[in-house]
Amino acid sequence: MDEVLVIWITAPSQEVCTQIAKHLLEERLIACANILPTIRSMYRWEGEIQNEQEALMVCKARVRSFKKLCSFVKKHHPYELPEIIALPVKDGLPEYLRWVLEETTPEPKTGSV
Repeated sequence: MDEVLVIWITAPSQEVCTQIAKHLLEERLIACANILPTIRSMYRWEGEIQNEQEALMVCKARVRSFKKLCSFVKKHHPYELPEIIALPVKDGLPEYLRWVLEETTPEPKTGSV
C-alpha cells in the first residue's frame, strides 16, 4: 500500500487555500483539504521578525504525488517561499487510509483501448 502524507501549506488567506485545494482535488493530487481560516504565524524573514495572520491548509495525499503537488503550489502561491511540509502517516484508521488512496488514484482514461 502506498504511504499517505499529511501536508501543511500556509497562505495569506482562506481564499488562496480554497483555490489551491480545488485544483489539487480536481487533479486528484489530494483526497482532502482542511482549511483553518485564521492562524497567527511568527517567523524571521529577511532579517526581520514577522507577525502575520495566515490560513493553514492540511491536505491528505500519496507520497508519489508530493512532487507534482509541490510544483503546482510553488507556481500558483503568492509567497516567494511558501511553507509546504509533508509528514508521513505511520498509522490510522485503515478504512480512512484506503479512502485517501482511492481518491488519489487517477481516473482511467476513456475512449481508447
